Amino acid sequence: MSTVTIADRVNRIQESPSGAAAQRVRDLRAQGLPILSLTVGEPDFDTPDHIKSAAIASIEAGDTKYTPVNGTPALQEAILGRIERRTGASYASQELVVGGGGKQVIFLAFMATIDDGDEVIIPAPYWVSYPDMVLANGGDPVIVATTEADRFLITPAALRAAITPRTSWLVLNTPSNPTGAVYTPDDLAGLADVLRENPHVKVLTDEIYDEIYYGSGEVQSLIAVAPDLRDRVLTVNGVSKTYAMTGWRIGYGVGPESLVSAMNKLQSQISSCTANASQAAAVAALTGDQSFVAESVEVYRRRRDIAVAGFNSIPGLSCFAPEGAFYVYVNASGAIGRRTPDGTVIDTDQALTLYLLDRAQVAVVHGAAYGLSPYFRISFATSEDVITAAVEAIREALAELV
Repeated sequence: MSTVTIADRVNRIQESPSGAAAQRVRDLRAQGLPILSLTVGEPDFDTPDHIKSAAIASIEAGDTKYTPVNGTPALQEAILGRIERRTGASYASQELVVGGGGKQVIFLAFMATIDDGDEVIIPAPYWVSYPDMVLANGGDPVIVATTEADRFLITPAALRAAITPRTSWLVLNTPSNPTGAVYTPDDLAGLADVLRENPHVKVLTDEIYDEIYYGSGEVQSLIAVAPDLRDRVLTVNGVSKTYAMTGWRIGYGVGPESLVSAMNKLQSQISSCTANASQAAAVAALTGDQSFVAESVEVYRRRRDIAVAGFNSIPGLSCFAPEGAFYVYVNASGAIGRRTPDGTVIDTDQALTLYLLDRAQVAVVHGAAYGLSPYFRISFATSEDVITAAVEAIREALAELV
């Protein structure tokens, strides 16, 4: 038996539930089962050719060495130019952090700022990694449940009630994973009023899905709506979702220099920098032909509409159309308390997802993983045929419940 002692910071956290669900699908498929997966939160498109070509050209040119911690000059210029175009806020290179995906950037922010017992306000439902990142760094996640009536967005009143002298951060995710909800300028302005009353609270706004938006205009950023809060806002983004580049691992954040300096210090000790070729690809993504973005969003829109109509037609389930991202958060309250053909009670949303996996051979992620039940999350970053087949299989499985 191993005598290795694992640190408390690791024992405090769990494996990513969405990652575990995706691995379960891989395992079942390896056994020959035809699982329809609606779990994976990544585009099913290939990375556009001009982006791949930029990485190849970089490698062939011999750009295979270390870069500055926060990216090559070309990447810095590309990121800062995009931030200014999107938000109207101008940042300098010393206010920029570049990491191996947006996930690493968020982790670095918490590692740089959270002391034991510091609180981080996280509206639920939330992306599964936020609470565990806080726990891993000695903080206390303060989960604030939202409601469908409020479009799964934290309200100013709920934020005000959650803030204490120990509050370190508020986390905002717009568009949201898992709900696809988007904060409007008015929503952000209301939260900004509360934040002005509490100058000790920093804000991490995760905008990784900001280009995957089904409304008119653009998703608004907090720093655009409330520029006076800029000195305590970290805006996080990346190329993974917009450009189908999840495996390239490039995320970034802009914020106050004191915070970013601490994050870059940590980055210098953790991995020195992100991959040079990936940085070249990200430059091409951010500065090159953007037609892929608009085309992919229209594909997602069609898939969204199929999924929403399908789930709303199943007795016991309901959902609203997400405004962004590529997820639907399905209300499963009408299925809770019913019995399977063998007499098992479906008493939780996790029990429901296990039943759907077994009976319908459809994989989804249970709502408890996102902090709000009884729901399940589906990803429509897959083909229309898969979505349609999955909806019908779920319909048949739920029709067997009594």
